[in-house]
Order: sequence, then structure tokens, then C-alpha cells
Amino acid sequence: MHVPDGFINAPTSAVTGVVAAGAIAVSLRGARRELDERTAPLAGLVAAFIFAVQMLNFPVAAGTSGHLLGGALAAILVGPCTGVLCVSVVLLMQGILFADGGLTALGVNITDMAIVTTVVAYALFRGLVKMLPRTRRSVTVASFVAALVSVPAAALAFTLLYWIGGTTDVSIGKVATAMIGVHLLIGIGEAAITALTVGAVIAVRPDLVYGARGLQQRLKLRVNGELVDAPGAGPAPVPAPVAARSHRKVWITGLVASLVLAGFVSFYASADPDGLEKVASDKGIDEKAKEHANADSPLADYGVEDITNARVSGGLAGVIGVGVTVVAGSAVFWAVRRRRSEDASPTSTETTV
Repeated sequence: MHVPDGFINAPTSAVTGVVAAGAIAVSLRGARRELDERTAPLAGLVAAFIFAVQMLNFPVAAGTSGHLLGGALAAILVGPCTGVLCVSVVLLMQGILFADGGLTALGVNITDMAIVTTVVAYALFRGLVKMLPRTRRSVTVASFVAALVSVPAAALAFTLLYWIGGTTDVSIGKVATAMIGVHLLIGIGEAAITALTVGAVIAVRPDLVYGARGLQQRLKLRVNGELVDAPGAGPAPVPAPVAARSHRKVWITGLVASLVLAGFVSFYASADPDGLEKVASDKGIDEKAKEHANADSPLADYGVEDITNARVSGGLAGVIGVGVTVVAGSAVFWAVRRRRSEDASPTSTETTV
């Protein structure tokens, strides 16, 4: 879904750049409310994990692959505003260091992959959890559905942008049919990855999942070896761990998993073009595609320059990408968290009599 330079004309790219900048500004303010002692340490890790999993293209049809977009996953784990920032950090690192996604198309990619996926996914997720029983399983199910829908929603958003500012004369109906069709299949993979990840975190630390806050469970009694609802017991909030409980174990586990995925598992990812690349090639959308401005980057195309062994080159590039993304993301979220602390400090609330 990474749009290269040349697919969308300059005026439309400029407008989406303004939209993306505005959304990031709003998200920075919103993230101050979302980032607390639980989510702040993990937001940079979520960005790094999304970077790593995006390297794992999976086959979805003959000659076509897909990969995680990550908007739904980020929104559910750390909040929608923080989620927009997480995916934006990933896209920025990919565009600058790895020549993946055009630089003039950065606004298009942030609008499509960060804003649309996050907003659609989280809105649907919140609606589902309000209707479903407030249980951990319900959160996982809602995560699956929200992630599934977010991918064709992003494909539809690209189609609309192409209709407005596409640089080639291709029938919009053909583009819409092809884009939405293949991304419905990719959405299944997105949904599975999102649900498995959210479910895994909920299983060990539900307090760290932004979308799982306020979960309720009925009080249980063990009767004859079986758990039954306590008589007359209404829903009781799931107790949160004490504030002093460390996030270090979860953070280290997540970072190691990201490094293994990007540095080793990515070598076995599908080499087939992803959904957008396949549609662009088949329909002629890529006729005016331009070479990436950073095509000569030493990490372009997820390989390290001058290293001839493909496995080592790709693995090292993945490890570098995870490291740079977690550092950049953590720096952003630390600054946002610090700004929240300053806003809430007693000196900021003083008034003059």
C-alpha cells in the first residue's frame, strides 16, 4: 500500500500533505491524554513492531502478497491518536531510510495508511466492544473485525485519491474493483495478526491494552471443582496491577520478537508484489511512477549496501530499521509524555489573584 512518487499528481499530494500535517498535530495533542505510565513506554515499541511485521509479506492470491498496515493494531494497543503517530513514524523511517513509499507521496501514505486505517478501525472497534460482553475474548473479536475492515477502507481511500489526482488515464471502476478485491484478502491476514497480537498482550498484561481498559468479569466461585457465577454478583472491574509493576519484561519481549521477525523471519517473506504494486502493474497506474529520491540510500529496498549475501543484508537492514524506529518513536512519545506532565504540573495551573 506504500504509494510511490508519480502515482498521484502534485496538487493532490500537497493537499494530502496538509491533511496529514493537521492530523499529526491533532494526534500530538490527543496523545497527551492517551500516553500514561502504562502506554508511554510501549508506544515506541509498537511502532518498531509494526515496522518489523510490515517486512513479512504473506501470499494472498496467485502472484500477489500483502503485509500488515498496522493502524488497527496501534490504535487498540496504545490509543487512536498515538496509533496515528506510530504508523506515521514507521512510514517516515521507511521513506527516508529504505526508499519505500515516495517522499512527495508521504502525505498520501500517512493519510491512507495511518489516518484512515486508525480512524476506521478504532471507530468500529469501540462500537463493537460496546455491543459485546465486556470480556477479553470480545476485545480480541472486535480487534479482528476492525482490522479486517480497515484494509479495504484504505484501498478505497487510495482509489478516491487516484480518482481525484491520478497521473494515468485508467478507469476508476477498474481500479476500485481490483484494489478493494485484493485488499479484502489482505485484510484477513491483517485481522489475524492484529487479533493474535492483541490477544497475546491481553493474556499477560490486559492493563497495557488501551482498548481493553474497563474490562469487566463476573465474580466466580468454585463449586465441586467447577467455576460458576457467584449468586447475585454483578460485573466487577478487572483489577489493574499495582502502579509499581514493571513494564520491562513486556518491553524486552516485544523488542526481541521485533528483531527476530525483521532480522530472520523476513528472509522467508513472499517475494510477490503487494496488492497496490500488482494492481498498478496490471492496470497501468505505474506508467508515470518516478524513481525514489533516496534510491541510492545504503539501506534502499531493505538491504545493506555492499553486503552481497542476501540473507545477511536483508536481516541486518531489518535489525537497523527496528532499532532506528524504536529510538525515533520512543523519543517522540517521551516528548509528548513530558509535555503532558508539564501541562499537569502545579506551576502550570497557578493563577494570579
